Amino acid sequence: MSMDKSIGSASVRLSKKITRIVNFHLKPYHITTEQWAVLRTLHETDQITQKELSHRTDKDQATLTKILDLIEKRGWIQRISNPADRRSFLIEITEQGRALVQELTSYIEEIFTKMIADIEQEKLKVYQEVMHLMESNIDQLLDRE
Repeated sequence: MSMDKSIGSASVRLSKKITRIVNFHLKPYHITTEQWAVLRTLHETDQITQKELSHRTDKDQATLTKILDLIEKRGWIQRISNPADRRSFLIEITEQGRALVQELTSYIEEIFTKMIADIEQEKLKVYQEVMHLMESNIDQLLDRE
């Protein structure tokens, strides 16, 4: 079996399934996994530029702008003028956004706990190490391009 199929296709398939199950559980909260990733990242910082947020969430600027527009309309974030650069904004999570992240964090953790049920801790550790190494290798390849 080719690595494209055994690693590439398998990784894509797993990623889609994870996204599908998390989206299913987030639907009652009117938030998607893409929006959740941005909101969770903002919860971990004070104020951040859109460029830095794009880097941290691995989302291109156009996609991130659409996500920010949607979650801003819901009152979960706000854009603030950047005193260091009048051409840009800082993105900040609101109290309403913080409350949502606090409410959903343990719920999302519970979903992931069910996903890894019956998998030995040592195997999970190896899986995480391999994912980290692959991501690092991919980053190096992208830097060369």
